[in-house]
Amino acid sequence: MLHYPPSHPDPTVVDVYHGQPVPDPYRWLEDLDSEQTRAWIEAQNRLTFDYLQRIPARQRLLERLTQLWNYEKYSQPFKEGGRYFYFKNDGLQNQSVLYTQESLEGEARVLLDPNTFSEDGTVALSGIAISRDGRYLAYGLSRSGSDWQEWKVRDIETGEDLPDHLCWIKFSGASWTRDGQGFFYSRYDEPPPGSEYESTNYFQKLYYHRLGTPQSEDVLIYHRPDQKEWGFAGGVTEDGNYLIISVWRGTDPKNLLFYKDLRDPNSPVVELICEFQAEYSFVGNDGSRFWLLTDFQAPRRRLVALDLDNPGHLQEVIPEAEETLQGVSLIHNQFVAFYLKDAHTQIKTFALDGTYLGEIPLPGLGSASGFAGKRYDTETFYTFTSFTTPPTIYRYDFTTGRSTLFRQPQVDFDPHAYEVQQVFYASKDGTRIPMFLVHRRGLARTGDHPTLLYGYGGFGISLTPSFSVGLVAWLEMGGVYAQPNLRGGGEYGEAWHQAGTKLNKQKVFDDFIAAAEWLIAHGYTNPSKLAIAGGSNGGLLVGACLTQRPDLFAAALPAVGVFDMLRFHKFTIGWAWVSEYGSPDNPEEFKALYAYSPLHNLKPGTAYPATLITTADHDDRVVPAHSFKFAAALQAAQGGSQPILIRIDTKAGHGAGKPTSKLIEETADRWAFLVQVLGIPGDGRGVSEL
Repeated sequence: MLHYPPSHPDPTVVDVYHGQPVPDPYRWLEDLDSEQTRAWIEAQNRLTFDYLQRIPARQRLLERLTQLWNYEKYSQPFKEGGRYFYFKNDGLQNQSVLYTQESLEGEARVLLDPNTFSEDGTVALSGIAISRDGRYLAYGLSRSGSDWQEWKVRDIETGEDLPDHLCWIKFSGASWTRDGQGFFYSRYDEPPPGSEYESTNYFQKLYYHRLGTPQSEDVLIYHRPDQKEWGFAGGVTEDGNYLIISVWRGTDPKNLLFYKDLRDPNSPVVELICEFQAEYSFVGNDGSRFWLLTDFQAPRRRLVALDLDNPGHLQEVIPEAEETLQGVSLIHNQFVAFYLKDAHTQIKTFALDGTYLGEIPLPGLGSASGFAGKRYDTETFYTFTSFTTPPTIYRYDFTTGRSTLFRQPQVDFDPHAYEVQQVFYASKDGTRIPMFLVHRRGLARTGDHPTLLYGYGGFGISLTPSFSVGLVAWLEMGGVYAQPNLRGGGEYGEAWHQAGTKLNKQKVFDDFIAAAEWLIAHGYTNPSKLAIAGGSNGGLLVGACLTQRPDLFAAALPAVGVFDMLRFHKFTIGWAWVSEYGSPDNPEEFKALYAYSPLHNLKPGTAYPATLITTADHDDRVVPAHSFKFAAALQAAQGGSQPILIRIDTKAGHGAGKPTSKLIEETADRWAFLVQVLGIPGDGRGVSEL
């Protein structure tokens, strides 16, 4: 029996919501830098790492994961200013390196190596923008996984940095003007000292930075002092004539669209679409004719045209289809459209007038990304991946209509030993839910296979087939992997997303629980062999399901989760999730939130599944206090014998830019935990033969 570090609940901390008293005994853990919290973190980590390091399979897993991870990884090349650019990781480098070359056959040279920015790889490249003439690289850096970025500028020819240094940037890229003399970006005011990772982020502002000038002289392009929640994403059109400003509010996909005519320095910002009624994404333009991807009167999206001389009229170009339209590129003077059909990719092409030209065939059932470029380019690149296919890059020639293999990674495993299938099951209310299954070929349904059920179900994010080294290690241990496409995601458009938000959020958990029940009923596993996992919003999913159905699962792996649904909006960018979850300040929404909030639905004395909570001390997206409080409360409530552990990564954040070494260690710890609690033969036939 584990002896947990004392968490010292404070019974005097009680909030009242709409007449309902709600205790919050672990509120003190929200003070991330107090001596008491730091001591608690150290004690919890000692317990967790001592437990994990005693698992015999952990070292073998670490070795096998390192072996699997050690392969060359490339990004698609892209072209700007007559040069090609791409990222490459030799295998075990903590961060991928940016290269440039004059031609695809030419010699490549290192342009930017983020591994030189810190000894432990915790300074990551968070964004890049190349000037139109290929002369300058603007690049963003993130430290220890924080959402905060600082941006610098490098001369591409010499490889030397310019003096330009921009700070307090978050949720922003950079977009160069056509003359290459500067770029647009968005930032927040500098937060009070010591509150950088907890204070709320409001009042974003859009600026123009001119090369060679200090940030204090940057030109304020647009801000709204009357709208603290509005954010601004500025992008320059390919012809350089317009600055397109997408105005966002929280995580709600509905946005506004403004523009500024860059041909006139004194031109005003014009409000083109000024109501939050739908999602509008700028695709391209032909003079004053703008093409927009939208879900206005089309929940699965369509492409429309809008003329600045008659902005009240939308002309349909590509109508809504049965499949979900995810994105559109304007390249080779035609539209390349990305569709999702039952959560896998289809690529179709259309003429500028919307005439269907054909489908670009893909290598199989999986996910494709890329197809970027300029309006008159004749070539493009795309990446195809699936659960058993590492990301493989193809070059597509528009003049011949042919795809040719460009780069194929060599990973040390046999993809033919495994099979992927897609099944459909009925949720609690009868809704048909798709689910991908991955396992050894010819698997017998004996009802006792260790199974990992992974989900997300939120923010309109689609879970499509993708390759993971960690998944390979799980499959090699005889594991089954199941990935359902829950409501709340974007697989079937905005209606599917909305069906899992606010007062409908419980339906997401019902979908996930129904997936578990289907796997058991169809002979894949049983409750003593079933684990669930998810991160961020998926961490909330895991937390809600383990509190609602602790009998159904043997293990839970919630990562960087949202667990306190009554206070999530009080930290950093948490306020932006109200459009997804609802607000505790609304009586009806409070009732729904309180009913499933993982932190508030633990019942003392209940036998909860073995749980390994993972978070990071620099996570300023979902602050680690969510995980701290949930771990303390779950340890106190545990009435069974299974371990409740929390693994708190240091110098790490929500996940973006995490160095390879940390990724390998965390995956080894998660799999070792499952080997231990699910009874997988880790030092017998399973891990030892890897």
